[in-house]
Amino acid sequence: MSKAIKTLAVLTSGGDAPGMNAAIRAVVRTAVFYEKRIFGIKRGYDGLIEGDFEELNSKSVKNILNLGGTILKSARSEEFKTEAGQMKAYEQLQKHGVDGLIVIGGNGTFTGAHRFFEAHGVPVIGIPGTIDNDLFGTDYTIGYDTATNTVVDCIDKIRDTASSHNRLFFVEVMGRDSGFIAMNTAVAIGALDVILPEQNKSYEDLFVEIEKGASNKKTSNIVVVAEGNKLGDSFSIANKVREHFPQLDTKVTILGHLQRGGAPSCFDRVTASKLGVAAVEGLLNGRFDVMAGMVDEELTYTFLQQAVMNKAQLDPEMLRISKILAI
Repeated sequence: MSKAIKTLAVLTSGGDAPGMNAAIRAVVRTAVFYEKRIFGIKRGYDGLIEGDFEELNSKSVKNILNLGGTILKSARSEEFKTEAGQMKAYEQLQKHGVDGLIVIGGNGTFTGAHRFFEAHGVPVIGIPGTIDNDLFGTDYTIGYDTATNTVVDCIDKIRDTASSHNRLFFVEVMGRDSGFIAMNTAVAIGALDVILPEQNKSYEDLFVEIEKGASNKKTSNIVVVAEGNKLGDSFSIANKVREHFPQLDTKVTILGHLQRGGAPSCFDRVTASKLGVAAVEGLLNGRFDVMAGMVDEELTYTFLQQAVMNKAQLDPEMLRISKILAI
């Protein structure tokens, strides 16, 4: 192990994701294992700029594995996007003697970290913490498994009502730029159809699927809608369907931030723990400006810019399977 880095810091940024606390715990305890000082930075990049640092130890992160959210709090920082903001952040790291930074988050977090590294040369490594699962260089991001399980649980309950009243439900899930949550949960709950940001789906396409459901005399019809799809928001889509199928009892449910909360799944806890250890060891071994990830159960390091720019792609086989099983 390199002795160059003596003091580390960790922060969470952007949207929270179940499993972030497990990653924080792994980072802190790995740093202690290698006899390094470790600071937690509160409120993401805003806290970095303002010097909201707290030195942590093994006891600081006890009993947080099962907690959703992030004990370090999170925020999106406009100031960090500026040269002046990044200079303030760099000065805070210098003031606290921090020579290695670990950031837990998604696209925006990694974009900021990469620019920070380029501008000031701060050794930085990322841990993918986002429910969207849209980062290149890892099969799964922390929080994705828990979020999809939450969505499935909610839709299973909605189906009870849909079946009882022979209703058509549009259920909107998170996914501003990515359809991973919508696609996988659509297969998992047996959706009539799914509407994704990656598709150029037309209303005619949707109407065909709804007519198929009616002809097959399905008693509960659920369409999963990713919030970033090109047709529009769920209420607008439902209104168009009502105009075309006035005989259908059409309802809308938006799951919203419910998907972000809750205790992380076993899978997310284990993934976060592995990546937390990998992030610290990566920094100590001289891996900078990269994201720690897991591909085919193997640890990988991907440059932050590549992780953001080469967006993870949906498996087209999942869409094919969804259509086959929707009959």
